[in-house]
Amino acid sequence: MSRRTEIDVRPVTEAEFPDWNRALNTGFLQPPAVAEEQLEARRRQFVPGRSLGAFDGDRCVATFRSFDQELTAVGGAPVRADAVSNVTVTATHRRRGLLTRMMAQDLAAAKERGDVVATLIAAEYPIYGRYGFGPATTLTEWAVDVPRAGLDRRWAAPEDGGRIDLVDGADVRKLGPGLHERLRRAQPGAVSRTELWWQARTGVVNMNGTPWTEPYYALYRSADGEVEGLASYRTDDHWGDAKQPLNTATVEWLLAVTPAAERALWHYLCSIDWVQTVKSGWRSPDDLLPHLLPDPRAARITTQADWLWVRILDVARALTARTYEGQGSTVLEVVDRAGLTGGRWRLEAGPDGASCVPTTESAHLVLDVAELGALWLGDASAVRLAALGRVREERAGAARVVDALLRTSRRPWCPDMF
Repeated sequence: MSRRTEIDVRPVTEAEFPDWNRALNTGFLQPPAVAEEQLEARRRQFVPGRSLGAFDGDRCVATFRSFDQELTAVGGAPVRADAVSNVTVTATHRRRGLLTRMMAQDLAAAKERGDVVATLIAAEYPIYGRYGFGPATTLTEWAVDVPRAGLDRRWAAPEDGGRIDLVDGADVRKLGPGLHERLRRAQPGAVSRTELWWQARTGVVNMNGTPWTEPYYALYRSADGEVEGLASYRTDDHWGDAKQPLNTATVEWLLAVTPAAERALWHYLCSIDWVQTVKSGWRSPDDLLPHLLPDPRAARITTQADWLWVRILDVARALTARTYEGQGSTVLEVVDRAGLTGGRWRLEAGPDGASCVPTTESAHLVLDVAELGALWLGDASAVRLAALGRVREERAGAARVVDALLRTSRRPWCPDMF
């Protein structure tokens, strides 16, 4: 009977980076060989100590990467986050605790650095709750039936005196980052973007090895010339048997910092000649899109799913970083099996600020750190979690008190995949 060799989990060196990328591609069911151009682009993401690998002898069989990120809390404060990505375990080495070892190592380092939360986008739902992550935002995608939408296809310009122009990648790299920062400061759940993000979305660097084709970029300026919106989209070329256009415009991303910009960009996208369907891309579940159309039923939901997951690393700092619309107090008992945070905390919060301090008072609500992560950005409901048996009331009505404090008037949204 053969014996399993000891698997070594450690930070990846520069020399091991090509093998790590081979394991990464394998885990995501991509061709294992990594082209040199793709490898060099990925090297720009490499930070010593933040890319972990599990090695069976000399071969990498699991991957894990984290990087510095800022996450916008409710109220607009940027919070230091440990963003987790590139998580794979090769199929030959499953069920050996490799992800658990890599996650424990990374989260301990994040806690030591002083990160307030960790974040990730979960490819599979059941995996990350056991590490203290909770689903904190939701995404929705719509497909708009353009003829049914009820817009005048003769639409030519925004009604508010603004204008839309098609621009190129250089314009996007120049104007996009500042626009995104304006959106990020106002949008709970949004995360920071690097220069590399903009370069990858405009063809300067090739991260995935597929041939680059430039999308269309539509820029909205208000009547006074202020850049307030930007969208990236692609179109196909599909005609029916009766020589009727059946083309689809697929939005890759759309940023708008005013309702006027949002309205103008969606109306533009729904007025392009030959386009019969507009696919919205990843949007907030309470996005304005359907109700910007004369017939909101023309926008059919095609995807609705969890998106950004949050893992609280510092309860007190997380709860005092955000704002609160109402006034109140509660005592939370936070259970963290990893021992990174947790304990019993008294939260006193209101429009003028919040305090969160350890306490020996009896708990009002008992919850796992994963459920706190789901509640923190204001999207989840403690009352609903109580009904599901995922939080426990020690004082009658405690879940309603927590909802009154934490829930927000607009839902959090993360526009990004990472």
